Amino acid sequence: MSTHAAIVTVGPGLPLEVHQVETPKPVGNQVRLRNEWTASTPLDLHQADGGLLVTHPQVLGDGHVGQVVEVGPETSRLKIGDTVFGFGWRNQAEKAHQEFVVTNENLLAKLPSGFTPQEAVTLPNNFVTAWHTLTKEIGFELPWPKPPNFEAKANGGWVLIWGGSSSVGQFLLQILKYYGYQNVVTTASKVHHERLGRYGATQCFDYRNDNVGDEIVRFIHSQTNNSGQISFIVDCIGSQKASVTPISRIAKAGSKVAIMLPVIIKDAAAGVRPEYTMEVDEGVPWADGVQRSGVRTHFYLENQFLADKLQSEIMPTLLEQGVIEPNDQVIVEGKTLLERAENALSKLRNKEVSGARLVWRVAEA
Repeated sequence: MSTHAAIVTVGPGLPLEVHQVETPKPVGNQVRLRNEWTASTPLDLHQADGGLLVTHPQVLGDGHVGQVVEVGPETSRLKIGDTVFGFGWRNQAEKAHQEFVVTNENLLAKLPSGFTPQEAVTLPNNFVTAWHTLTKEIGFELPWPKPPNFEAKANGGWVLIWGGSSSVGQFLLQILKYYGYQNVVTTASKVHHERLGRYGATQCFDYRNDNVGDEIVRFIHSQTNNSGQISFIVDCIGSQKASVTPISRIAKAGSKVAIMLPVIIKDAAAGVRPEYTMEVDEGVPWADGVQRSGVRTHFYLENQFLADKLQSEIMPTLLEQGVIEPNDQVIVEGKTLLERAENALSKLRNKEVSGARLVWRVAEA
């Protein structure tokens, strides 16, 4: 069996390394793609600096785009030469920060014409997270294909997206708009408010205001003449201090809250070991009757329909139709694969980018 280069963690907070790993041959409905581009995510930082749920050495990354170079005997949709993009995580072969990826064809989408690989790689993990959160954790109906006369059923409840300019937040807003869910508010830096309004937010609030929670409640009260209840809340940030605690102050009995895991207790920084918890209740004073859950996207395959359709059909169709837009991209440069990976982690660690994805080349041109 041949080998290829992969970016791996070797210990919490230690420099990344390039290891040669085996290149599996695709079997069943698997395909092998030459991985050209990836996008770094906070999970990469959590694993590299904090060792979150990692057995070292571990290949990093879960979003990839590249060209199919080999197919298994049971593939039916993809062929050699197709440019594809997708989200994989289940084993080393599916991870994204390596030259070749072997994964099932249902976890890949064909790249629609008119879009670049750099644009496409901003979608898979965050689009899937948004869809899974809305259907599994919040309980909204997102039928596919959307019926012509579909009526969104949120029972008049308001939806709060905390962190609307995050990659997940942008897709949450666009999906909700497409399915007709209204009464959606969000938090973000002011520079992003115009875009998020276009994506469907009724009102945007600056999360840096000390009284942002009161502002949100007052606004909803002014619109509905009720107690200012927010029925559905999605926390795209997952910071115990910066998002979970403020949300706990405005969530009331009957509110349903979904929080992206892990919950960050201490942020990663140069020379600082981050701290995380997988428990959304830890250190947070929730009111009685608030339904809260931690979002774990990796379990979305338990829904067989979404396992078959979400990445292979729904995601590329909505992209091609203009229902969703790719996130903005910041291209991370570097002379080598390792340098690009380290530079991307550094930008995540230093919080150098807002409202965009850190995208970088994997396989050498």
